[in-house]
Amino acid sequence: MGAVTGSPALLTDHYELTMVQAARRAGTAGRRCVFELFPRRLPTGRRYGVVAGVGRALDALEAFRFDDEALATLEGVVDRDMLGWLASYRFTGDVWGYAEGEVYLPWSPLVVVEGTFAEAVLLETLLLSVYNHDSAIASAASRMTMAARGRPCIEMGSRRTHEEAAVAAARAAYVAGFAATSNLMARQRYGVPTAGTAAHSFTLLHDTEADAFRAQVDSLGVGTTLLVDTYDVAEAVRLAVEVAGTGLGAVRLDSGDLGVVARDVRAQLDSLGATGTRIVVTSDLDEHAIAALAAAPVDGYGVGTQLVTGSGHPTCGFVYKLVAREGAGGELVPVAKTSTDKVSVGGRKLALRRRSPAGTAQAEVVGIGASPDDDGDDRPLLVPLVRRGEVVGRTTLAEARAHHEASRAELPVAAQMMSAGEPVIPTQHLGG
Repeated sequence: MGAVTGSPALLTDHYELTMVQAARRAGTAGRRCVFELFPRRLPTGRRYGVVAGVGRALDALEAFRFDDEALATLEGVVDRDMLGWLASYRFTGDVWGYAEGEVYLPWSPLVVVEGTFAEAVLLETLLLSVYNHDSAIASAASRMTMAARGRPCIEMGSRRTHEEAAVAAARAAYVAGFAATSNLMARQRYGVPTAGTAAHSFTLLHDTEADAFRAQVDSLGVGTTLLVDTYDVAEAVRLAVEVAGTGLGAVRLDSGDLGVVARDVRAQLDSLGATGTRIVVTSDLDEHAIAALAAAPVDGYGVGTQLVTGSGHPTCGFVYKLVAREGAGGELVPVAKTSTDKVSVGGRKLALRRRSPAGTAQAEVVGIGASPDDDGDDRPLLVPLVRRGEVVGRTTLAEARAHHEASRAELPVAAQMMSAGEPVIPTQHLGG
């Protein structure tokens, strides 16, 4: 797993620490509490979302320590007593959550954190930051890989976002089915496969297009992908096959009406005997553009800007709310925010995916204070992530990819529609 560089303890908001300071003075900081990270709704028009960032969040939680440098930064933010408490801070509570790659719906209790108020509230900003970003990317990526219908998608959006966000985006896209990334830090940190060949600048560097193709093939072999839209596409395809032979791996198109151009290029490649040469397309693709190319002779997609910006929804709108706290007798008492447009549902949650006998998802069932009854075909959704402060729920990226594929496959066929719509299955609350 990739480690967070330095302590993530200051990747938080000022008021998290001042709340704890005030609660400690009031004698309430040690009350046992349950916090929940959840979405009130899906982004407009989306039919489902995808949980990602679980592994990154667990890495960050494990490294969440206030070292000397962090404490020095907090001089003047909190008092000396609070600084002393922060110096020995360790999260010792429990965390449950949806597995990485799981599909989520409105009100899904994606993360349930139980511990003292002081310990648990400090995790709010960090957990929201990781989950909101990574899940937005994975949710967009899932729609793209679904639209691709088995054709590989490559993440290539590093230059369109913050350098660290680019690494997280590559990881999240891989969870949701992307085959590779252009980002080498994602390869080093998380083991995401990488791919890439050459840009237009490489062609423009050389005296002729043929010289550029020859240099690339000499270096990378005939299995490489040649970019053929720098000048004239038809002439470039002719030169590409002339230089590499009919065993050329692929050609890439990055401009024009991709569907029309791909058909022309496919016909030309076949006429030249390069029947096995693949066609890869790029150029500001999103899930709708990918779906529109379903009937075109396209073999793969490179996706950049739209992926790393969540294809119009760069955040999931997750919130982190206190849903239960210790009462006078030591029992957990449900609590909830009741503002008109920002309500929450009090009480500790458990959840399962209600499925038909055939295994098709029918509802997200959320039990308040008790687990919903399983009718025999249902699947529990919350798994242990942290127990008494120790991380117990890590999975590999391969496991997360497989989990996403299986979870998405359970959804009704309406999930495959790219048009705006309501959540593909309803959410039901029971008990409370």
